[in-house]
Amino acid sequence: MRAWDDLYPLPVPPSWVPGAAVGILSLHFIQKLLFPYFWADLRYLLKVFTYGLRMEMYRLRGRVVTVLDKFVKLAEKQPDKPFLIYEGTVHTYRDVDRRSNRVAQVFLQHEALKKGDTVALLMGNEPDFIHVWFGLAKLGCVVAFLNFNVRIRSLLHCVSSCEPKILVVGADLLGTLEEILPKLQKDVSVWVMSKDSTFPSVHTLSDKIEAASEDPVPVNRCSANNLKSAVLYIFTSGTTGLPKAAVISHLQILKGAAGLWAFGATSEDIIYITLPLYHSAASLLGIGGCIELGATCVLKKKFSASQFWSDCRRYNVTVIQYIGELCRYLCNQPVKEGEKNHKVRLAVGNGVRNDVWREFLDRFGAVKICEFYGATEGNICFMNHTGKIGSVGRTNFFYKLFFPFDLIKYDFQKDEPIRNKHGWCEKVKKGEAGLLISKVNTKNPFFGYAGSKRHTEKKLLCEVFKKGDLYFNTGDLMVQDHDNFLYFWDRIGDTFRWKGENVATTEVSDVIVMLDFIQEANVYGVSVPGHEGKAGMASLILKHNASLDLEQMYKQVVTYLPSYACPLFLRVQEKMEMTGTFKQQKFQLVDEGFNPSTITDPLYFLDNSKKTYVLLTKELHELILSGKMKL
Repeated sequence: MRAWDDLYPLPVPPSWVPGAAVGILSLHFIQKLLFPYFWADLRYLLKVFTYGLRMEMYRLRGRVVTVLDKFVKLAEKQPDKPFLIYEGTVHTYRDVDRRSNRVAQVFLQHEALKKGDTVALLMGNEPDFIHVWFGLAKLGCVVAFLNFNVRIRSLLHCVSSCEPKILVVGADLLGTLEEILPKLQKDVSVWVMSKDSTFPSVHTLSDKIEAASEDPVPVNRCSANNLKSAVLYIFTSGTTGLPKAAVISHLQILKGAAGLWAFGATSEDIIYITLPLYHSAASLLGIGGCIELGATCVLKKKFSASQFWSDCRRYNVTVIQYIGELCRYLCNQPVKEGEKNHKVRLAVGNGVRNDVWREFLDRFGAVKICEFYGATEGNICFMNHTGKIGSVGRTNFFYKLFFPFDLIKYDFQKDEPIRNKHGWCEKVKKGEAGLLISKVNTKNPFFGYAGSKRHTEKKLLCEVFKKGDLYFNTGDLMVQDHDNFLYFWDRIGDTFRWKGENVATTEVSDVIVMLDFIQEANVYGVSVPGHEGKAGMASLILKHNASLDLEQMYKQVVTYLPSYACPLFLRVQEKMEMTGTFKQQKFQLVDEGFNPSTITDPLYFLDNSKKTYVLLTKELHELILSGKMKL
């Protein structure tokens, strides 16, 4: 052996190699110890930078490339690839492109629509929602997505606020049309997605689509000159009052459409969308995200917890969208064998509680939960690219260069940001809850609301840290921990979230005080164990010598409010407490909740089975807390 070594001596590495190896291992150890998220942050920032660079290159070349442009190109490049799968029927990229051309041709021939005109869309989840949306977009129209859960008064307000030339109504929403038609503005042309209509002066659309040409409309109709021009109106409750039409630009759609790609989805993925398309999550992140990837979408008419995983297996779904309530509904389903037998690898959404998050992973397997934060009309977004349970996202020095934001001190009693003796707002320390504000600039604009300059101005904070600065007020309280993870804490103002929807308390109270026996109503949200968000509760003051008509109260709220906005609990008080600034006091009422053992005032619960409010007893309270009473 020695002779062999003499003949073929082993090469001796240079003296610096062991030292270099030790140095690299030491750096790796230090990085893991002090900067554990360095590589995850770097990968995410590179994606953000790459996408921003791509959009900047388009701008420098004088090209404005929209999501619709990308879809049309995909219809040419991969015409036979499934774009939508709905109730077992496959709609390819070519199919959707051609049918949307037919829609565009119908309105080009039958209506004097100009580029920039608004068309309101009142439809549920179905392929024709997308056909009509894309068809109108090809004519250069602004499409307003109406929430089909919203009832008479609020729905009429939504229609009037976006000033549409046309209202398109789905065949399954003719009952809603019948409610609003007598009070609808006479200058709004109404079309229904059917071949015949019993309504006078209402046009039918389905028959005309079948007879229309598949030829594309002139390209100059849909070509965008500016990424900041409006293309959609999506309604949001914001923080107060009736729904407001958030102006959505091409720029915002492009940013929203990049979300799935940023989380690691690819063109090979199949995305399952059960959320309503009038929501930005489903339309921008879901449908827009599919187009950005060139992927396939499985569209569900309505979320079904019992059919969810069987649908995922049937269609080989790999990416799902969720809101927190959706995950809880899935976890509340009876346990079955083979629940981890699916191909879902990513779940993208927001609002899931920590305990539900853990239970979801334990029960349904190694699904990466991709939690994010973003308001429909906002100019800031956070993405939890590391999978940290409970966090809505993560920030660092470089991210704040792209998207400047701060968390500032907030006065809960006065319901306004705290300003120091010099008039400036103050930032909170790490670990403290603060109001999230995002700087408004040319790179991160705020487009406001249609038809309401006052509401747009109310969402802006001026002179925050220095003279002349301008910030978007998200209305959300957040906490940033010492590792720079961000956590949603609560909403401020007169809004709470229930069943995945924002509920404006002033809208609910306005409906309640229409009753002749109600003097005053104070609406707020209360926490219910085992449920995301807050359930609606109304504190009532009755008029002198009046009595509470529980059946009439029930009829009033279910008639004029969407189901998620109907107060689940009522509390009758003799006196309404006010703040020092003469606003209704909510904080103490929120803390007291709906416990009949500690509250001496009469309490009532909304019982849909009996179509009335019933007395909230200790026994009923126990059933609600135990989860045996469905809310």
